[in-house]
Order: sequence, then C-alpha cells, then structure tokens
Amino acid sequence: MRRPTTVAALNERSVGKFPGYIGIRFTQLTGTEVCADLDLKDIHLAPNGYLHAGSIVTLADTTCGYGCLANLPDGANGFTTIELKSNHVGTAREGTIESRANAVHLGKTTQVWDAVVTHKDTGRTIALFRCTQLVLYPK
Repeated sequence: MRRPTTVAALNERSVGKFPGYIGIRFTQLTGTEVCADLDLKDIHLAPNGYLHAGSIVTLADTTCGYGCLANLPDGANGFTTIELKSNHVGTAREGTIESRANAVHLGKTTQVWDAVVTHKDTGRTIALFRCTQLVLYPK
C-alpha cells in the first residue's frame, strides 16, 4: 500500500467517498500533522440550525485517520478507528471550520491522534477530539 505523502494525494483519496462528498478538503500534510477544512453548508447543520456534531466528528476523525494512513509502520496495509472521543465547546452556523490533527503515539499496533476543530475565520475552538486507530497487517 502506498502511503499518501502529499495534500493532493489525501484529497484524491476522498473523491467519491464520504469525506469528499461532504466537502472535506485537506490543506496540510507535514510529517505527523494534518490539516483539513470544511466550508459549512446547510447539509452540515442540525435541524436547530447549528453545526451538527456528526459534521465535526467526521472532519476530526477523517483528519486523524488520514494522518494515521500517512504514518503507517512498514508492513501495515491499513487501519481502523477503535475509539474516539469528542468534547464540543462551541458551534458555528456559517463560514469554514478547520481540523488540525497531531500524532500523540505512533506504535506498531496502535496510533493515537488528537485534533482541535476551530472556526477558521474567528479562531474559536469548536471541539477537542482524540482517537485511537488499530494498525492492520496482511494475513
């Protein structure tokens, strides 16, 4: 499996898949840091008119997951998220939100990633996110 090493490769991987469908756009891939953003549209909002928690979690989980993919150990052929936690401390109705993910642990069997989701225009924190991925190997 080829590890994505460029922002273009991350964005290409999303075409035709859920991250691409909802509009996630990768903007940075630097070693163990990955950034992506999402221009808010009505589809990202809950019926109450505020940002749907699922939109936030999808952005953060995708950013962390693609970071894991870009940092798989030799011999690994994939990963799956086995745990995630999200603390929502703000919201938005319009504009662009951004996720900045950083590796906390890059092991041979697991990886742990943290992400902070912010409103790109105001800098306000929207969510703090942590996930653990199980690294997969061929049988």
